[in-house]
Amino acid sequence: MIWSMLPPAVVLSGHLMALGVVRSLGRRGVRSIVLHYRDDVDVAQRSRYAWRSLRVAHPERDEDAFMGVLTTLGPKVEGSPLIPASDETLSVVARHKKELGRWYRVVAPDADVVERIIRKEHTYALADAIGVAAPKTHHLASMEDLERHRDEFSFPCLIKPSQSHRYVEVFKRKMVRVDGVDGLRAAYRQAAEAGLEVLLQELIPGDDRQGVNYNSYRSDQGPVVEFTAQKVRLTPRNFGPPSVVMSRRIPEVVEPGRRILEALGYEGYSCVEFKRDARDGTYKLMEVNGRFNLSSLLSERCGINFPWLAYRHLVLDELRPVDGYREGVYWIDGTKDWVYGLPELVRHPRSIGDFLAPYTMPKVFAVFDRTDLRPFAARWGLLAAGAADSALGQARRLLRSDTHRS
Repeated sequence: MIWSMLPPAVVLSGHLMALGVVRSLGRRGVRSIVLHYRDDVDVAQRSRYAWRSLRVAHPERDEDAFMGVLTTLGPKVEGSPLIPASDETLSVVARHKKELGRWYRVVAPDADVVERIIRKEHTYALADAIGVAAPKTHHLASMEDLERHRDEFSFPCLIKPSQSHRYVEVFKRKMVRVDGVDGLRAAYRQAAEAGLEVLLQELIPGDDRQGVNYNSYRSDQGPVVEFTAQKVRLTPRNFGPPSVVMSRRIPEVVEPGRRILEALGYEGYSCVEFKRDARDGTYKLMEVNGRFNLSSLLSERCGINFPWLAYRHLVLDELRPVDGYREGVYWIDGTKDWVYGLPELVRHPRSIGDFLAPYTMPKVFAVFDRTDLRPFAARWGLLAAGAADSALGQARRLLRSDTHRS
């Protein structure tokens, strides 16, 4: 591969968000150095567009060691963009932005902005203050606080983490639907025992297709590029991350998206998520993501390469609007789509046509790429290893149970 002489990008994380960044920049001739830390999900370091890769400490479990790598690497790649591609790397980098700015072009908002979007209670408080519609939410400080406020919410409702990435790492899910007081108390207690803060939030009714993204790149003058997309399927259904997303113009979320970002004083790339409330048709704010999102390859396929846009802005001092984008294109995480979708197809075989429809349309896959196959092979290897570990654990539990009975 012939690389340009442009400075390499330093991409933090090896998960799917990072893979999208590495590929989007690589196709523009920009090399990437991938700093990865999760052996169970990371695949971006396997990409042909990853010039180099380093296994580093988890940024939040050992922040000093993680920062040590960045400060050692910095003088060697001076002028390179530093791109957090996960919430945990975003949080750490934002706190040390001034220090890291000695060597890198840091692709992250300031620490005070990141704090207000990583901790969801701050995001919802800001939305309420400026009149952007959002679900009714209360931050739970204690079990006594839960008991005082639970009657203000109807069931079913949600126990949702204050900091999503930490909750997902522990419980492997984004939130919990609760259908009664006992379930509410149990979900809160489970989170509290793990040292995690949570919110009590109303459940916005509507299926997976009611979720939408407002993606934008902003300068200090306001939005430069905007792109909207509709979620088609989540994995698992209702409360998981997306497995299928479609590009579509959704003008109703542009104005509230701009308002929340303006109130934050936000500059750079963001993905603001909304969900359409089936009761009144209003789009309600779900969250603001301050790093490149899971389906970032979709916008590239439609004509807007956000990582390259950020690179040009911060490294080359060029920032140009992009006129229009292609609608009706799908982003598909095929692996998860089939893993979660196949059991449903077995139960509801008449829905196979709807399930397969995105695969017959213009599309881009999250991992599979004929020109870059190693991440796809690596992901299936991780899935196979995980399945084997799960089966072995189950066998051991059965063996212990049989031993006790005998």
